[in-house]
Amino acid sequence: MPRTALRICPLCEATCGLTLTIEGSVVTGARGDRQDVFSRGFICPKGAAFGALDADPDRLRTPLVRRDGELREATWDEAYEAIASAVPALVQEYGNQSVGVVLGNPNVHTMAGALYPPLLLKALGTRNLFTASTLDQMPKHVSSGLLFGDPFAVPVPDLDRTDFLLLLGANPVESNGSLCTAPDFPGRLKALRARGGTLVVVDPRRTRTARLADRHLAPRPGSDALLLAALAHTLLAEKLAAPAHLEEQTEGLGELGQALARFTPEAVAPACDLPAAEIRDLARALAAAPTAAVYGRIGSCTVEYGTLASWLVDVLNILTGNLDKPGGALFPLPAAGPRPRPAGPGKGFALGRWRSRVGGHPEAKAELPITALAEEIETSGEGRIRALIAIAANPVLSAPDGRRLDAALAGLDFMVSVDPYLNETSRHAHVVLPPPPPSQSAHHDFAFNGFAIRNQARYTRAAVPLEAGRLDECEIHARLLLAVSGTHGTTAEAAAAVDESVIRATLAKETADPHSPLHGQDPARLAGLLTGDSGPERRLDLMLRLGPYGDRFGAEPAAEGAEAALSLEQLLAHPHGIDLGPLRPRLPGVLRTRSGRIELLPDPIAAELPRLRAALADRPASLVLVGRRHLRSNNSWLHNVPALTGGSNRCTLQVHPEDADRIGLTQGGRARITADGGSLEVPVEVTDTVRTGVVSLPHGWGHDRDGARLSVASADPGVNVNQLIDGSRLDPLSGTAVLNGFPVELTPLS
Repeated sequence: MPRTALRICPLCEATCGLTLTIEGSVVTGARGDRQDVFSRGFICPKGAAFGALDADPDRLRTPLVRRDGELREATWDEAYEAIASAVPALVQEYGNQSVGVVLGNPNVHTMAGALYPPLLLKALGTRNLFTASTLDQMPKHVSSGLLFGDPFAVPVPDLDRTDFLLLLGANPVESNGSLCTAPDFPGRLKALRARGGTLVVVDPRRTRTARLADRHLAPRPGSDALLLAALAHTLLAEKLAAPAHLEEQTEGLGELGQALARFTPEAVAPACDLPAAEIRDLARALAAAPTAAVYGRIGSCTVEYGTLASWLVDVLNILTGNLDKPGGALFPLPAAGPRPRPAGPGKGFALGRWRSRVGGHPEAKAELPITALAEEIETSGEGRIRALIAIAANPVLSAPDGRRLDAALAGLDFMVSVDPYLNETSRHAHVVLPPPPPSQSAHHDFAFNGFAIRNQARYTRAAVPLEAGRLDECEIHARLLLAVSGTHGTTAEAAAAVDESVIRATLAKETADPHSPLHGQDPARLAGLLTGDSGPERRLDLMLRLGPYGDRFGAEPAAEGAEAALSLEQLLAHPHGIDLGPLRPRLPGVLRTRSGRIELLPDPIAAELPRLRAALADRPASLVLVGRRHLRSNNSWLHNVPALTGGSNRCTLQVHPEDADRIGLTQGGRARITADGGSLEVPVEVTDTVRTGVVSLPHGWGHDRDGARLSVASADPGVNVNQLIDGSRLDPLSGTAVLNGFPVELTPLS
């Protein structure tokens, strides 16, 4: 008989609750969970295809180990023995920096990806960490670190209460949101307008989000920072700025006007290709709204001035008095996150504490630009990366110049991939460790609850028992940690001890802290109070009890918003989740700057502004490229699921009709597109949804490399847009690759 089970969807940042229909051990259907406290039954095509992804026949079911040059099926013990034999020996001979770690985007969609990579990095002692952040949101982390002292203090728009929403470089109707966790983003935007609010979208494409807007501005790609600077200038010059409650908590307000003096609407209008009057009108409307929120995402981050644009988003929220205000932009308080601390000076945030060996790229948030990975592998000398551990990462497709990285990976002494597929990157591995399908894994959103538009907590256990011969994803990570660190034994029992060691260390630190209400208590006794059927569950229980809604084992009352002290038992008793209420003002307690205040004009930002001023005189390229999202896709993950391919989810080059006529392109024809890194041949789609001077090609495609086992994706491979760039274009503060707004040339092909 069919049965149902709940599962939080792991396929995008919306984290919707699903109700799965299961026959035996097969997921035969998925619908939205109407009782979910956060998503209320919303589901998108990705969630509806959960069962097809879960049962994809191309998913690996056993580890692979390279023998005699070929990847062959092996036992788990054989796989970990191969890792334990190779990695510690390389570290012993060449040092800690000879190992690199690459973390892909799917890590933040799993419990294992949140709990174990920090332990892995600590065990390895390497500074060679590369993640998808430098292909996406790192500019926001850097600007938040500089403004607030904490790179994870990212304010999110209060979608359900705002009167005015300004979106830049974001298409949440198709992406479902990013650094803004909000199930049913389209419905929330429609509700904003239905209650009399205003939606303004800034995007060079008339996206599905732009079609919902009251106003759509289509500037030149890459000019977001100039536009935002002109808006801020107008607020200051016309005395429309009203920081209100933020004024006493902010330093640098007096200097900001001079720093932005050159960015008048008239000065930026030619570079943005927008009328100065329209820019002024937008600034005035933003200032006049009772509440407002400015929100910028990947289109404003993955450009040459991504960190400045991210900084200016919050400058506008501050100048209008809407930061940390209901209806504006607020800081979430996740249930498994740290407990709020008293206001006061903190350690602050620093950039460039070390640099990459070859290119001298500065670190940001302890990460190096992923564009530097190839040169760190292929360049000989002390500190060269000889071993690589890639977890849920496919940088051959997601990073610039995949051909160069492809060749570099082939020259590694040893590589480990934790990946369910043999894809364009993992095909180079010496060992592949495949996690089980998502139905066989428990789930709590450690990462995305930190960006959620409403405080809530949900946990779902595995909907389907673990298939024989598989390992739980958390155990895979724990045993990997043991293997690379040279610890004897990588058994299930040893893996469980990893979690217990984390629990002991956390409680020892807590009970030794004289400011903690648990000071002086017995850590072993407290550990004995934890519940859960596994080490990860016990760690989650610990984080909830010590977190902002827990009671610290009865030593303190639960925080506001929680009906009862939060714990694992509470979550299990509420399978549809626990609503912890709307976001609330959190300043100044969220600040970790050295001054204990918002540092509005930090030195790295001030030093970067002259470069932006110089851009006012730049002559724009005649044709530039931007990427685009598809509702039924997520980067390179989902192109192997038949239900999520075809239709609008196609790898075509969108060109405006005027540009097509000028160049000689036709609908359905082909063109050669050329940029810094090379050229591609692409099918042409003529459409007025892109503005003139702009072409659009989606990312995540290029499934045409030998050795990958992606039967559906390889049948319609598309082209890898990142092959057009060579990685030399970076946002200097964050190390983020410029993936949007770079110049291209088109040539028609017969």
